[in-house]
Amino acid sequence: MRRKFDARPWLILILVVGFILLGALLGDMLIPKGEATANEQPVIPIALAGPVADGGAEVSGLAWYGDTLIILPQYPNFTENYHGDGFLYALSKAEILAYLDSPNPAPLSPRPIPLNDAPLRGMIEHYQGFEAIAFSGDRVFLSIEAGDGNDMRGYLVAGRIQPDLGAVTLDVDRLVENPLQMERGNKSDEALLVVGDRLLTFYEVNGAGLNPHPVARVFDLDLYLVGTISFPNVEYRVTDAAPGADAADFWVVNYFFPGDVDLKPALDLLFQKYGLGPTHSRNETVERLVEMRYSPGGITLADTPPVLLKLLPVVSRNWEGLALLDERGFLLMTDKFPETIFGFVPMP
Repeated sequence: MRRKFDARPWLILILVVGFILLGALLGDMLIPKGEATANEQPVIPIALAGPVADGGAEVSGLAWYGDTLIILPQYPNFTENYHGDGFLYALSKAEILAYLDSPNPAPLSPRPIPLNDAPLRGMIEHYQGFEAIAFSGDRVFLSIEAGDGNDMRGYLVAGRIQPDLGAVTLDVDRLVENPLQMERGNKSDEALLVVGDRLLTFYEVNGAGLNPHPVARVFDLDLYLVGTISFPNVEYRVTDAAPGADAADFWVVNYFFPGDVDLKPALDLLFQKYGLGPTHSRNETVERLVEMRYSPGGITLADTPPVLLKLLPVVSRNWEGLALLDERGFLLMTDKFPETIFGFVPMP
């Protein structure tokens, strides 16, 4: 008698193989490859002279006041042994362009601008310095970080800059607390952006696993809180923001230092979508610029690839300041890690 063919083992085998292939396909979709599939932009160093060239400046932000680039140290009185009032620093756009166009440029020397910041240190417990700067005409806005351990607080203060750059005068009698989204050590709102008659503040940590529903806080220019709008999930840290060519477009610095293991995501959707660059494929460090778009209903990622910076072989650069240089590219500054670096990144 012929035995009846039993198809069940074959069906089980086919199902097992199918699940294996499906898992491999999903893994290929979700996990970024270690292969270089995206371009990277070089950082062209711009040599500096004077106090800002010292790592003690700990630069925290950049912003344009007209055609003058204003440089914000975290502790503006670092040149005064951290006593009394301090200084912001200024470079003209013409100086920067001349430097970039010269075959043999001399170092640039940022000019000091007196700043009446001393009273703030006495008013703020566990003061940790300035984090960001933005302008609207002659009005200047600064964010301040303070705290001890996970008990962090953020503040905003406004003032005016003299048109001749003779001084920046802060309204130290109006210090506004900016509620933070999370209790996380050494983290606060690290970026500011002025859009029309609104001041936006962006929290530093917006990764999907750590801050599932991030928001940007919206203030009017008298520093009264208007509300919040949605902010996209972007992994790692957001350390500064800069207006783009269009009033609704802006860019942020997006940085990951491998020592910040708590900020490392299981999945980086930007790398998954746009790919890794040659040096990023060999390093854990992430140094990139991400374009975003503002609307009154919320902030979204622009449909453009991030600008990946060509990484250094060994060290990570903690970029804390960002400004656009017309349509030529980006100006960036680090704090003191690994040292004060001022650089230009050509627009792709």
